[in-house]
Amino acid sequence: MSNVFEGYERQYCELSANLTKKCTAAGALNGEQKKQKVSELKAGIDEAEALIRKMDLEARSLQPNIKGVLLAKLREYKSDLNNLKSEHKKIASGNLNPSARDELLESGMADAMTASADQRTRLMTSTERLNKTSDRVKDSRRTMLETEELGVSILQDLHSQRQSLLHAHNTLHGVDDNIGKSKKILTNMSRRMNKNKWIIGSIVLVLVIAIIAILYFKLSK
Repeated sequence: MSNVFEGYERQYCELSANLTKKCTAAGALNGEQKKQKVSELKAGIDEAEALIRKMDLEARSLQPNIKGVLLAKLREYKSDLNNLKSEHKKIASGNLNPSARDELLESGMADAMTASADQRTRLMTSTERLNKTSDRVKDSRRTMLETEELGVSILQDLHSQRQSLLHAHNTLHGVDDNIGKSKKILTNMSRRMNKNKWIIGSIVLVLVIAIIAILYFKLSK
């Protein structure tokens, strides 16, 4: 919730309650006193309208989920302001004869004050309900942020694990290359050993044949 909006909201609620009291007091006055009250009411209503405009601008500058809640509040405040304007018009047009004014006081003003009181009660109830809704929205937003932070942390962990797996894969690939090279070396060594065996076997065979030939020639003499 915007602190700026809440400040305007407090000012409006205080001003609205003050204007309602002035409407009640102005209805029972006449002459210059009444004109003064009507002038004060007009100035107060202008100030209330300015606060409504400020709240509207502030609400529309916020995030969509918060803006919807605040604009719903504004509709209630605008309805309350319209009631105050209606009461002001009735009082401002009160240059009536005494009997008409008394009739207005006895009927119209009483009804207007009752309607205003009922409206203000509904306004307070709606404001309280909207505040609760706003709190729920803030809780949901906080939960969403916490979930987002958890998701980011999990992604970072997964990225770290992926890097570890890639490093392990590269290490295994290097080991495979070394094993391949070692296998080639062992194969070459095995071939050389077999070749050496054949060479040694041939030499031994030649020596055996030579010894047999020498013995044969000696024995034959």
